[in-house]
Amino acid sequence: MLNGTKMKTALSIAGSDCSGGAGIQADLKTMTMNGVYAMSVITAMTAQNTTGVRAIQESTPDFLKQQIDAVFEDICPDAVKIGMVASSELICVIADRLRYYNAKNVVIDPVMVASAGSSLMKQNAVQTLIQELLPISTLVTPNIPEAQVLSGMTIESKADMITAAKQIGDSYHCAVLLKGGHSINDANDLLYADGELYWFEGKRINNPNTHGTGCTLSSAIASNLAKGFTLTESIQRAKDYISGALAAMLDLGKGSGPMNHAFALQVE
Repeated sequence: MLNGTKMKTALSIAGSDCSGGAGIQADLKTMTMNGVYAMSVITAMTAQNTTGVRAIQESTPDFLKQQIDAVFEDICPDAVKIGMVASSELICVIADRLRYYNAKNVVIDPVMVASAGSSLMKQNAVQTLIQELLPISTLVTPNIPEAQVLSGMTIESKADMITAAKQIGDSYHCAVLLKGGHSINDANDLLYADGELYWFEGKRINNPNTHGTGCTLSSAIASNLAKGFTLTESIQRAKDYISGALAAMLDLGKGSGPMNHAFALQVE
């Protein structure tokens, strides 16, 4: 066997976005640009672009299980990011296999609605996600609407963000990165971990092309956790990365377009 170079590894368990801006495609780009070997398990194929989601074709539970087993039995990931999982059956498969392999550094982006407004999760799947995945996660990264679902409360202020983050974290024993935006607290994000609160201040970048920002942030966090950075360090590094991707001002598509994940790549 070749005694070659080793890399830290990260796995994305998420849906495919054929337009390349979000989902598995965004995750693989992000992980690669953040210096880890990227792998993927596809929960669903979506027919979507920057204007919306047209169709979703889910993986079967057995095929999803086989994908996860194939990865963990050969190249065990140093971190796992979980994105779009539309149904309870698939969520249960993921939770079962991650427990079986004692997966570490599990980051959950609870994708419920696409940037263009299309629903990406069946109604009954939300409760399954709460019961099965949150308790085995290192970090969950909801935006304001997702945090309202997870906490069962309305979030209209900075104080509400704090209450909701505590409610989610204390209920499911995981760290919570509650993302600002959505007109609340600008681009500042709140981390609640081990009973402590941390604010990550961010500058709002005037770029309407934000397709895949949630996928990108969570994948960047997972990548940095895989490399051994602390949770707070990983979040700050991820925020710096996504700020660079947004500031590159890529303009593609007729709707909310993608970011330039490879903004730091020097191309002749």
